[in-house]
Amino acid sequence: MVSILECQPRTYRAYHDDGRFCSFRVTVETSDLYVKALKRLDRETERLVRDCRGQIKEAIVRRPEFLTSLSPLDEDPKDSPVVVSMIRAGRKAGTGPMAAVAGAVAEFVGRALLELSPEIIIENGGDIFARIRGPLTCGIFAGNSPFSQRLGIRISDSLLPVSVCTSSGSVGPSRSFGRADAAVVFSNSASLADAVATAMGNRIGCHRDLREAVEWAMSIKGVKGAVGVLHDQMAALGDLELVPIQSETG
Repeated sequence: MVSILECQPRTYRAYHDDGRFCSFRVTVETSDLYVKALKRLDRETERLVRDCRGQIKEAIVRRPEFLTSLSPLDEDPKDSPVVVSMIRAGRKAGTGPMAAVAGAVAEFVGRALLELSPEIIIENGGDIFARIRGPLTCGIFAGNSPFSQRLGIRISDSLLPVSVCTSSGSVGPSRSFGRADAAVVFSNSASLADAVATAMGNRIGCHRDLREAVEWAMSIKGVKGAVGVLHDQMAALGDLELVPIQSETG
């Protein structure tokens, strides 16, 4: 299966699959999830999104810096498991906890839905949690880069479930202090992949930064692979295979 990591309006959500999945969209406030499951789970997904968002909101009410901090925070005994995962990911990546929010929501919902559908793909703002039968190929959307939607990351099914997250300084609304067209990270933890993708993207300001940024990402325990793209150059490391793809977007 091919999915597209995207940071622009979500036209990629029309991508083709082999027909075994039901596809549906669930929107709760600012969370906009695209789900592929073996049956429709709209109500269950909405309930899980509201639960996850409620845990995050509660943390923000108790300490507003959870929302605004760009630096790692310490854990609080009252923090929920989702909030703790965001804080720990931020600590590893050197970011604030909200750098992990999209990935954290995708994984929270996805892992819960696995009890109802043994195969699942959750996409939340370009951050993906996936557990499917067979390997997963994610096409990289990288703005105007010549690699964009022509190159994919193939991940072995032995590494699934997996989370693949992307950050960009050139496309989309994501906040970045770098200029990467795409900073892609995959891990078994979506919170970690999301936070590290953000931090890796912040480190890419010119071509010579690509290799060092990817090596930095791979130095973090739990990161399985990383790809950095800037214009016509890229760097990649980890448990992945780079493959040519044909875009299956509408």
